[in-house]
Amino acid sequence: MITGIILASGFSRRMKKDKLLIDIGGEKIIERVIKACIESNLDEIILVYRTEEVKRIGEKYNIKTCYNENAHLGQSQGLKLGVMNSSHTEYMFLVGDQPFITSELINQLIYQYKESDLPILVPYYNGNRGMPMIISSIYKEEILKIVGDKGARDIVKGNMDKVKIVDIEEEKPGMDIDDEEDLRKFKK
Repeated sequence: MITGIILASGFSRRMKKDKLLIDIGGEKIIERVIKACIESNLDEIILVYRTEEVKRIGEKYNIKTCYNENAHLGQSQGLKLGVMNSSHTEYMFLVGDQPFITSELINQLIYQYKESDLPILVPYYNGNRGMPMIISSIYKEEILKIVGDKGARDIVKGNMDKVKIVDIEEEKPGMDIDDEEDLRKFKK
């Protein structure tokens, strides 16, 4: 059973406005991510949020929402909050700023993970490590010890022999929006 944990409690400092609320194709970025999760084979979805507007979007889709009161301490807080509120044994960590993620990609990663006997799955887009990644709860205690503005990359680096790498041909679903330049590329 896999819980999708959508990390949506960052501060969008490089964008200088809440990038999750930017409209792309008639929908807010975070809404596009939530819909892809809902349409996928995830067993549970948790939205880790910081702002009320992001929370309202999650509630609109009737998914579990968790307020990250420690968002100022970095991305690690969102991971921990999602894990602590999960009722399943595997975690798919998704970022809220990947507007082109699809349920098909999520399902492909879930399938690849279940077919493998490895406890970690990481997608690579055009040779670059990306998200969403899946991590077994055997790493729960390690996840709960992460501090600062980083995700589970140190767990991945320290366990490369236990990582299923999935090469994704199409780069677009794995792209995230960090700043105005990224946004301009996407709007073309």
